[in-house]
Formats: sequence, C-alpha cells, structure tokens
Amino acid sequence: QVQLVESGGGLVQAGGSLRLSCAASGRTFSSYTMGWFRQAPGKQRELVAGITSPTYTYYTDSVKGRFTISRDNAKNTVYLQMDSLKPEDTAVYYCAAKHGNTFMLAEFMSGYWGQGTQVTVSS
Repeated sequence: QVQLVESGGGLVQAGGSLRLSCAASGRTFSSYTMGWFRQAPGKQRELVAGITSPTYTYYTDSVKGRFTISRDNAKNTVYLQMDSLKPEDTAVYYCAAKHGNTFMLAEFMSGYWGQGTQVTVSS
C-alpha cells in the first residue's frame, strides 16, 4: 500500500505562486507514474499534470506555461509549482499514483490518492 500526503495549498492573489508537495510512502516510488488532479465545487475531477519516472510530463492546456510538475525520487516526493495563478485555478488539489508509464485516467482512478490540499485564488 502507498500513502500520499499533500501540502502547500493556501490562499493567494491572482498572479501569485504556490508550490504543492506530495510525500509518498514506500520504497518503490520511482516506479510510479504520478499525477496532480484538481476538483472545484460542482465540477469533475481533472488531471492537471502528470509525470512518469523519471521526467516525461503532461499538462492540461489550461495550465501549460504556468505550472511545472517535478519529482525527487530520493525524497519520495512530487511537486507542482504553480505560477501566474488565476481564480479559475481554485480547487482542491489531489496527488495520485499508479503503476505504468501512461497517463490513462482509468488507471489513476484505481490507483492511490492523497486527501487533497485546498488552493484558493482571489482577485
């Protein structure tokens, strides 16, 4: 079993930055594909960014050029650097882990999930 714990959320003004962290348990972190999801009230959970081992990445169009996903396998941690934040980025952000080297949503749904961290962007 894998346990994921997110941190780094908070309240920020539009145009500001936050860095989210996801700490994972286990000794096989480097074998997981990791993803950051977000869910706003009344909306579906969406994949924001993903990263394989070591560094193949994916970003949804709305965050390209603003968000950066990275991982430190030695620390069992994945990060999401969020710059130029917009009010529409407001959501609970979740870290997820799965086996395999793709970003297939169905595989994430049956993977491991953290409890989420709130990001609120005001204007």
